[in-house]
Amino acid sequence: MTSIDLNADLGEGFGRWRLTDDEQLLTVVTSANVACGFHAGDAATMRRVCELAAGREVRIGAQVSYRDLAGFGRRAMDVPPAELAAEVAYQIGALEVFARAAGSRVSYVKPHGALYNRVVHDEEQAGAVVDGVLLAGATLPVLGLPGSRLLELAGKAGLPTVTEAFADRAYTEQGTLVPRGQDGAVVTDPEAVVERSVSLARLGEVTSHSGARIEVRARSLCLHGDTPGAVDLARRVRERLETSGVRVEAFA
Repeated sequence: MTSIDLNADLGEGFGRWRLTDDEQLLTVVTSANVACGFHAGDAATMRRVCELAAGREVRIGAQVSYRDLAGFGRRAMDVPPAELAAEVAYQIGALEVFARAAGSRVSYVKPHGALYNRVVHDEEQAGAVVDGVLLAGATLPVLGLPGSRLLELAGKAGLPTVTEAFADRAYTEQGTLVPRGQDGAVVTDPEAVVERSVSLARLGEVTSHSGARIEVRARSLCLHGDTPGAVDLARRVRERLETSGVRVEAFA
């Protein structure tokens, strides 16, 4: 039976402000990408999400990013490799404290936003992320886009690699994500998102922004938690996957 992991970006709040419905999304997903304080999140939020995830046996992942709270980690930044490696390790270490306190652990690492897109092609920044994972003293799986420099370098460093797909993001014919600033970058029709999810899981294919069918083979499918109706959509995706013969289970 075909299987796939469902992940979502969680803990994306700060202080009294909350962006995602963490508690409800954790009843659907199998892996939680927890913001580690650099693009969103704070100590109390990380602790709360780790406790909720551990209680539901959802895997906890460190969602590392550029230090960019004001821009939600989606602004392009040039960070020296040594500094970026240290900041990645710092974020993993911070989340690990709360994961272990909740009786769990950090099970993987996923870059966020601008960093995620940068390490698809930028060897220097991708290498810095890998160095940060190693600096944290971990041999954690790294989650990223198929064919990215990040996964290539992580594999060479001996880290497990996990390919990821996005049902609600438009793809170029090269298999990369259409930048958010472009029209149609985010797929907003719920039924289209559900159908794309099944196609990605069962066939390893998706329709690109230009209408071409492209191959995107992934072990994990990301469901964005900051879109309107995210919880209902996530439930519909999981239900359709399971009724289509896809087993939903964590990769880690």
